[in-house]
Amino acid sequence: MNEDELSPNGRAVEVYLDLLRIRMPEEDYELLHTVVDPVLRAIDEQGPATVDFPLDAAQAQGVPQEIRDEAALVIATAVTGRLDNELVVLDIDETGPVRVVTDAATASDPARLTEIADYIRDRHRETEELRQIAEVSDLPTDF
Repeated sequence: MNEDELSPNGRAVEVYLDLLRIRMPEEDYELLHTVVDPVLRAIDEQGPATVDFPLDAAQAQGVPQEIRDEAALVIATAVTGRLDNELVVLDIDETGPVRVVTDAATASDPARLTEIADYIRDRHRETEELRQIAEVSDLPTDF
């Protein structure tokens, strides 16, 4: 097994969190845990396929972007069991910057990043179309 592909049984998360504990100020590390602990518990209890991972505005309110980025990487490590995840920021005209966690090979491949950005643009357009239909139909538009 490649050292970047430790089994997703939590060992990779433990290793990653240990590295962060060494690297981060104690207050930041504790704040990181308040963000990731509920998600990690849900993954342990329900498995990654049934857990919704977005760090919503209420949960992330007051949490610096650097901590949110690390939280996304910790969660990705828990899901994939890999330590080579990277966070990339894609500039999408319609939405502004979008943060995406992906593997190292994809993060370094401009063609793949363009495909991901195109997919995000398409999804955004579809969501906006659905939102307009819902609005005209007097249905909730906060989906």
